Amino acid sequence: MKTIQSSVRTASAGATNAVFIGRSIRLSLRNPEALLMAIVLPVMLMLLFTYVFGGAIAPGGDYVDYVVPGIILLCAGFGSASTAVDVNQDMTNGIIDRFRTMPIRSRSVITGHVAASLARNLLATGVVGGVALLLGFRPTASVLEWLAALGVIALFILAFTWLFAAIGLVAGSPSAASGYGFILLFLPYLSSAFVPTETMPGWLRGVANHQPITPVIETIRGLLTGTPIRNSAWLAVFWCLLILAAAFVWSVWSFRRKSGRR
Repeated sequence: MKTIQSSVRTASAGATNAVFIGRSIRLSLRNPEALLMAIVLPVMLMLLFTYVFGGAIAPGGDYVDYVVPGIILLCAGFGSASTAVDVNQDMTNGIIDRFRTMPIRSRSVITGHVAASLARNLLATGVVGGVALLLGFRPTASVLEWLAALGVIALFILAFTWLFAAIGLVAGSPSAASGYGFILLFLPYLSSAFVPTETMPGWLRGVANHQPITPVIETIRGLLTGTPIRNSAWLAVFWCLLILAAAFVWSVWSFRRKSGRR
């Protein structure tokens, strides 16, 4: 009597990632409120700073050109923060246990959330940029400078999305994940996003000049409006790559520890 032995092969990384990216995109489409809030809140802040505070900060009326790069990063931060909640919900609602029983790379569920968040946030950033043009934002960038600015924005979103994903993995509940992520959203306010760091008190100026958001904003501002970039470009790339690498390693380690699966 012949014994037939069958084995189930684990799906490839590419196929698994594609499935989970599609799943996360469908979940995003079923939750339009998250995308709407990622657009509405930055637009409201842009209107507030341009029309309420702008006259006092820059009486010449060109404050919108200064503030838009900071609003763009604020938009990216709001959108990326929802990744922490989405990841934590998957980790706490039992669906990871179901994925563990399947011949798939269950870690790809995190990759799916990150990829969907990147696409969602790039769309939101484009909408916010369009509103800024309607408010009077007049960039002077060439095609290459536009592409470079978009590259920096995409790298920033990717780095912070992975960071929020790691926060979602270690948080005890979706509400805790949301709270931890909200703390990071204060970083743009402690940077050159809304006022030059030279106007800040000495102790706060040191914090603003040596945190990751300021060089990213100065790089985007310089590429779009022609202000001096100096050494901000390489600092922006360095910070983003450092955060991306640390967040990715933290995410992989946290997922293995919590799920017991690669």
